[in-house]
Amino acid sequence: MRFLFPVLLLTVAFGHIRIFESDEKMEDIGEEEYYGLEDFGSVKKFDVHIHINTEEDFFIAQAQADNFRFLDIVDDRPFGLPMEEQQKLAMLHLKNFPKRMVFATTFSVDDWGNEKWSENTIEKLKKSVSEGAVAVKIWKNIGMDLRDENGKFVMVDDARLDPILDFLETNNIPLLGHNGEPRDCWLPLDEMTFSQGYYSAHPEYHMYLHPEYPSYQDQIDARDHMLEKHPNLTFMGAHLGSLEWSLDELAKRLDRYPNMHVDLTRLSNLKLHAFNDRQKTRDFFIKYQDRLIYGTDSQINTTENPTAFKKNIHDRWLREWKFYVTDEQINLKDYGDFKGLQLPTEVVDKIYAKNALRILGLQNWGSKPE
Repeated sequence: MRFLFPVLLLTVAFGHIRIFESDEKMEDIGEEEYYGLEDFGSVKKFDVHIHINTEEDFFIAQAQADNFRFLDIVDDRPFGLPMEEQQKLAMLHLKNFPKRMVFATTFSVDDWGNEKWSENTIEKLKKSVSEGAVAVKIWKNIGMDLRDENGKFVMVDDARLDPILDFLETNNIPLLGHNGEPRDCWLPLDEMTFSQGYYSAHPEYHMYLHPEYPSYQDQIDARDHMLEKHPNLTFMGAHLGSLEWSLDELAKRLDRYPNMHVDLTRLSNLKLHAFNDRQKTRDFFIKYQDRLIYGTDSQINTTENPTAFKKNIHDRWLREWKFYVTDEQINLKDYGDFKGLQLPTEVVDKIYAKNALRILGLQNWGSKPE
């Protein structure tokens, strides 16, 4: 069901009120359309940030039931499944569900320092693309773990990465970048906004405990410098581009780098922005509607209870749909209640599917998923 709201006497946009003169023709006045909760199942959607770590396909069945397609992302992370195993699973599911999912590959830095590292890496990326990869992921190990032969941290703007980025830029292959961490990472646990659980479990990435590592600003500056060096690179900044704490700072980057987009996987931060200033947050979404991509960063693991797992995924998707498409009351734990953003259908369609399909070159991908 779509709600139509005729704008007869005034409109409110970006905080300004327009009063119409009495002699204006009604047909010249537009209408805003909005989805409701009941539209969730009928609207085609795309989750741009999923990690599948199992051969089981219960998640894909739920995605089909909820009208979702998705990008499965392979990471070069030091915990969980090795990247080679992640990619095997991605290719398995791609073979079985070619109209439901695509995948992003990655590259290893284990052989960093080898004079043929970039040449060998590009050849591996070419192979992955030939096997179906539609994007490449670069992870926070570059900037927060990898060091060169002199013990210096390798940052994402390092010149030795340029051949890889040049290859992606030349071939119009999008780069999905998890560069740095949320600003909370450099704070004590009891001063964090939302990240206490992750950094309690992964103290190796809790930068408050590692002051000798590059700073938050070092990470952001390196990422920005990388984008300056590669202006035609299609870039998707994971987790709101690690600028989750400030819509103003994020807007500066989106204005400065026209090929930068961000996924919306720090939803708690977005809810906090809406709690503090709903109109500003809504205006941000409307202004940058072509640059925002829906994603959840869901981890899909083997489970003894697929039914419960599927319900949890469904409930999460539905809760997030409620935040974006309705103005109903939403509760943010430890803060209070606020109203959902109720974005127009045109904006919802872009952030939930059209932007991702355009960025990944999938506009003509399976008009009718299986």
